[in-house]
Amino acid sequence: MIDEEQTVVAFNPAAEAMFSLAADAVLGQPLVRLVPPGHRESHEQHVRRFAASNEMQRRIAPGRHISAVRADGSEFPVEVTLSRVDIIVDGRPRHWFAALLRDLTKEDALRDEVDVITRRLHAALDATPLAIWITHDERIEYANDAAAWLLGVAGADALRGRSLASLLPATTLAELRRQASRQEGGPAARVPGLLTRGDGAVRDIEIVLAPLPDHGQTVLQMVIDDVTERRRAAADLERTGQMLRLLQANVVEAREEERRRISRELHDELGQRLTALKMELTGLADRSGLGAGDPRLAGMLTMLDETVAAVRRIASDLRPLMLDDLGLNAAIEWLARDMARRSGIDIAVQLDDAHPPPTGRLATALYRMVQEGLTNAARHARARHVDVDLCRDGDVLVLSVTDDGVGLPEDGPQRDGGYGLMGMRERVAMLGGTLEVGNADGARGTRLTVRVPLEVS
Repeated sequence: MIDEEQTVVAFNPAAEAMFSLAADAVLGQPLVRLVPPGHRESHEQHVRRFAASNEMQRRIAPGRHISAVRADGSEFPVEVTLSRVDIIVDGRPRHWFAALLRDLTKEDALRDEVDVITRRLHAALDATPLAIWITHDERIEYANDAAAWLLGVAGADALRGRSLASLLPATTLAELRRQASRQEGGPAARVPGLLTRGDGAVRDIEIVLAPLPDHGQTVLQMVIDDVTERRRAAADLERTGQMLRLLQANVVEAREEERRRISRELHDELGQRLTALKMELTGLADRSGLGAGDPRLAGMLTMLDETVAAVRRIASDLRPLMLDDLGLNAAIEWLARDMARRSGIDIAVQLDDAHPPPTGRLATALYRMVQEGLTNAARHARARHVDVDLCRDGDVLVLSVTDDGVGLPEDGPQRDGGYGLMGMRERVAMLGGTLEVGNADGARGTRLTVRVPLEVS
């Protein structure tokens, strides 16, 4: 506290600690002893102006720091607030002034440290290729150089103060608000949307949204990823995949049609000719007087019978004619009997009648899947028993082939060079269905389950 002549009349213990001075050494001394030489005149003027005014309290040099000096001559920043104190002494009023001082040394050090950290952070954010901005109440407070480049503006300063409504479409902004209101310390949300550049170009973006700690939902950090090329590439890849699947479907259909044609020709043309040749050979033998026991005749007839059987087997392997003539169930039953005869595996077939029965490419695909499943059970699983079930579940046909073999290895069913399951997956995908392959219930065995819509023709 000082009097009208700016002499120190009171000095509390906090002031003693701040200035490293005992009260006895300061009391009765002019105030300027506590002010650095370069600031004394301006400080005295502040005090005189305050004394001449009618104000009861005033901050000295508001908005900027002033300096004080300790006993060792070191200067330090302070904030000073003067208050008027009127006291009656010896019957007349005296005006004293209380000076409230706050040492800003630590505060300034912290502010400088924050400024350094902020500059380093901004430098790091400016170096990243991803666009980043920080908003407060939906206005940009900070944006890095990548954000300026993405929006096509001349420098990040042009974005500061801009509202999100001026940069993003209403639908994207509404989704941002919805995600921001839902976030409560959870993972950062990804918001897809659109962004219009300064040149009018529209870009596909994804915004990773994260509220900054201790700021609630008013201050948000957003990382804006330009996914235009990525989405375009994904769309091109999807179109290419669709074209490849369509091409593959056409190839499969063409192959099945060629198998059907060759099988029919083998069965009808070659089979009939071999049968006719056998009849002619038998007639020729009778006319020439050769008996049925002639070894050469018997050998030729046996060879003809074996050739006819081989032709029928090859024709059936290409495509069983009963699949077209008698339907899917009859073809699967014949296939199971033939596979059981050739492999020695016990095969049980349970087939429900579907109405309408599957025909066309659906029937062909299901037959081929049963054929592949039985082949795998015989060739790889070393199974002794296989169950084949075909039933209807609403509008879906469910086919399952279950064996009691060795089961699948831990690394999955796909082996190097094995394309059977791959082909089955493609067939099922073309039919709009699903394929599941896994170990059967129990200790051993494999189950293959196919689900396809019944309306596929």
